[in-house]
Amino acid sequence: MDEVRDVFQPLQAADPVEVAGYRLAARLGAGGMGRVYLAHTQGGRPVAIKVVRPELADDPDFRRRFGREIRAAQRVRGAYTAELIDADADGVPPWLATLYVPGPSLAEAVARQGPLSVTAVLWLMAGMAEALQAIHAEGIVHRDLKPSNVLLAADGPRVIDFGIALAAA
Repeated sequence: MDEVRDVFQPLQAADPVEVAGYRLAARLGAGGMGRVYLAHTQGGRPVAIKVVRPELADDPDFRRRFGREIRAAQRVRGAYTAELIDADADGVPPWLATLYVPGPSLAEAVARQGPLSVTAVLWLMAGMAEALQAIHAEGIVHRDLKPSNVLLAADGPRVIDFGIALAAA
């Protein structure tokens, strides 16, 4: 139960209630690009919505890069990636929604429980290799693959956050 409280943080007064028709339910975290919220599709599927920080949203060059990254990420389909569901680089503010992956990041899991077993590491590496194969097949280089960008779901790892991904020309 404590882990649930750590993952789902209540919305704050300054948080939006809705983004592009997605009603926000909780905060999931924050990063260099913005804040991440839990929401649901109209059909009830949970999604993680990343809302871009205002100072980045005001930069036309950032919006162009963000739009390119969205288009690149839309092409990636893999069992071990979090699929991009929806996005708007021209939104006020810009945002993107991926499937919500229930599970801690690799960084959180190791911090809480210590090193993974050999079996778990082999399972993790196989899933990550398949994720990178799907990403690279679309001509994309992730450029920020780190333990906090690998989520550990019950059915395998998910590589997330193509925030600084680079689409090959």
